[in-house]
Amino acid sequence: MLQQSGHAALPGAPGSVAWLQGVIDALCDLSSRDALTGLANRRAFEAALGREIDRVARSGEPALLLLLDIDHFKRVNDTYGHQAGDIVIQAVADILRDCVRPMDLPARIGGEEFAIVLPNCPPAFGQTVAERLRARLESQTIALGPQQHLGVTVSVGGAYAPQWVRSSPTLWIERADLQLYRAKAEGRNRTCLEPTPVSLVSAEEKGMLFGGPSWDQS
Repeated sequence: MLQQSGHAALPGAPGSVAWLQGVIDALCDLSSRDALTGLANRRAFEAALGREIDRVARSGEPALLLLLDIDHFKRVNDTYGHQAGDIVIQAVADILRDCVRPMDLPARIGGEEFAIVLPNCPPAFGQTVAERLRARLESQTIALGPQQHLGVTVSVGGAYAPQWVRSSPTLWIERADLQLYRAKAEGRNRTCLEPTPVSLVSAEEKGMLFGGPSWDQS
């Protein structure tokens, strides 16, 4: 099963300590990967988001969350079939993987929905990064068969983690999702980021800061 999933041969003889450790490591990796694309799955994405929002609260370093949605994806499935839809999803995942830095985390979080966590991405570069991803995807054609190619576009929404504030992954996702909704409402195939990083603390974040248990577990 592990080799069918793309993992290399396990180290050591079957039953040895090295072999068993290899099995454990491979299974842990499988549990955090989306089966279709090989990107991080939603579970791994949410865990990474929690770690990143905690890091930003502690260090004040900027971090950007991008949400991407393939435009009119239902038309692809309805017109070409679900197998073609899978090919499109895999192609988009490959492009995202190729465009990000080693420190970034691209993930598939839903059917045609993707997300990227970008640590240490200053606001001055956020729009440029998001637009580069959108333009790269728009410029690619995806081969559905020997004589059949398809172009797709994505809508992108982005938000920065609040600096020096104890927040939550849910609030961060909600703010990025609001920008994604705006990108779709304005015609799709565009990027919409918060104009500036959020400096106001929400009532929920104030409650987390002053009413909850200590978040410093070091």
